[in-house]
Amino acid sequence: MKSLYKYMLIGAALSLTACNDSFLDRTPTNNLTGDVFWRTTSDLESYCNGIYNQAASNGTYRFMIGFHSDAYSVKVTGPYSMEAMSDNFATMDASQTWAAAVAAGIENQPNGNPNYASWDWQLLRRINIFLENYQKAQGSESEIQAYLGEALFFRAWFYFYMVQNYGDVPLITKSLTEQDMDILMGERTPRKEVMKQVLKDISDACTYLPAEKWGDNRLTKGAALALKSRIGLYEGTYRKYHNLGDETEFLDACIAASEELMGMGYEIYNTGNPESDYTQLFTTDDLSNNKEVIFYRKYEAGLKRHRICGYTVNLRNGGTKDFVDDFLCVYEKNGQKVANPVAIAAQDNAYSDETPEEEFTNRDPRLSQTFLAPGNNAAKALFKDANLGKFTYPRLGNMTNWPTLTGYHPIKYYIREQDKKGFDAETHDYPLFRYAEVLLNYAEAKAEQGECTQEVLNKTINVLRDRVNMPHLTENPEMDPKYAGYGLSSLLIEIRRERRVELSFEYLRYQDLMRWAWGDKLKDRVLGMRLEDSAFSDPRYGHEDEETGETKIDITKAGTPEAGKNPIYVVTVNGKQYIDAYGGTNYAAEKRSFNPEKDYLRPIPASATAANPNLGNNPGWNQ
Repeated sequence: MKSLYKYMLIGAALSLTACNDSFLDRTPTNNLTGDVFWRTTSDLESYCNGIYNQAASNGTYRFMIGFHSDAYSVKVTGPYSMEAMSDNFATMDASQTWAAAVAAGIENQPNGNPNYASWDWQLLRRINIFLENYQKAQGSESEIQAYLGEALFFRAWFYFYMVQNYGDVPLITKSLTEQDMDILMGERTPRKEVMKQVLKDISDACTYLPAEKWGDNRLTKGAALALKSRIGLYEGTYRKYHNLGDETEFLDACIAASEELMGMGYEIYNTGNPESDYTQLFTTDDLSNNKEVIFYRKYEAGLKRHRICGYTVNLRNGGTKDFVDDFLCVYEKNGQKVANPVAIAAQDNAYSDETPEEEFTNRDPRLSQTFLAPGNNAAKALFKDANLGKFTYPRLGNMTNWPTLTGYHPIKYYIREQDKKGFDAETHDYPLFRYAEVLLNYAEAKAEQGECTQEVLNKTINVLRDRVNMPHLTENPEMDPKYAGYGLSSLLIEIRRERRVELSFEYLRYQDLMRWAWGDKLKDRVLGMRLEDSAFSDPRYGHEDEETGETKIDITKAGTPEAGKNPIYVVTVNGKQYIDAYGGTNYAAEKRSFNPEKDYLRPIPASATAANPNLGNNPGWNQ
């Protein structure tokens, strides 16, 4: 066991040399815990830069997006891959099917899935070494405290990530040596104890980090408060809906952090253009002056690049019908502008999904800023060579130029000029914490505590609705028939809906389902757009033959003589025919499952339990 530990320790030490060249030149790895390195605040800055890099650059820790510092890994396909773990998105692209397998409940990787749930502890060791040595440095006390705040922020984020995936985990607050075999071979620490440490670390980070911007895109008090808000809401609701108890402490922490941040001058981005303001948050090259963006990943040519746009347009994926249906319908009723769920709007003859055009009519403006609306010339122009009309209608089946799996083509994050730069060359910034999320956290936590008044709604949900010129949410909305059997108030349902719509493709939906104990939703058949039999002879889904001038249809129906390659599977639901996104695959409805006794947590990797049997495993994952 000692030889195994030494091997792990050497690996960790080697990883520390990757901070930056100056760090490598000045500090041999065997002096990290001595007095040679920890002399000035410049040393602390250099070391903390390494924490940022390790947290964000190697794809191991998904909480900071996992974009590489130089090239964009083929395994890291931006925000879309993680969304396919949820009920928002479907994919059959080879680089993303691991996410489809997780959502379908058929994943079986005994050594863990590095795509989203790593059992890697090197970042923690790096942080703990800092916390044991930072006080040796001489310099400005405020600077020293700022770097301390950064380290505590990342330790809180690291453990939050680990608890989300694994529940009980070893709680280690020191850098381990060969003398710490009792810790190395110990049992996991109970979830509650770990999360109390997380809450302490992030609270201390809020104290030490400066409120104002400092350095080059470094963490601030606002970022720490935003993370504390997220942590408090997550753990509070997880404990409530999984019957663990003691949720109030965490919900109170969410509320307090949110309220403090709401008084710091952040604002929802709103220029009075409801058809574009939302999408501007995700299609702006430089986010440094955006008052809604609390913390973001900065990209620069030659330093840090990514491939978000390329993965937006060229992967075989798409939004789900279930998600699209959660965008409200906006129309006039009894002389007033109203916003209602599709089921209620259909009763008012204000909604139809008979054609793609009708489905996008009179909807929450965020729908057409998240998915490509048919015939939307402004959106179509985003893509390459719009003169070909590639995206006049949904791309399906064997249609050329990036067909979708479901008919709902994502456009959030897409910037044509960035895409034209080529593979792994995009440099537009990516928001990690938005003020919008904090407002949603606050509204939900207040609702969970029975304290969500109209005043609360007006300074949270309704500020977001004002951006897209939507009618305000009131305290007693009409219950959406879709959610009538969930045992929740109509207000809480609407707050959750607003969160789903506003924060899609921001790495939150899957864990939202987990904390609400809504995992059963992942068992549902994954539907795409409505596609009746008449569509399979519709010229809009075809192309003109250059030699004959005849229109050839590019989509075929599975199970017919014409099926051929990439046929479209369909299914009838309530007398209407829809795309069956995973029909004929390993992720089809007949093969999907979700075991609530098992699937809310991931397995401890077999390699880890073999090295330390005292770790045990999560329920249902014993090999």
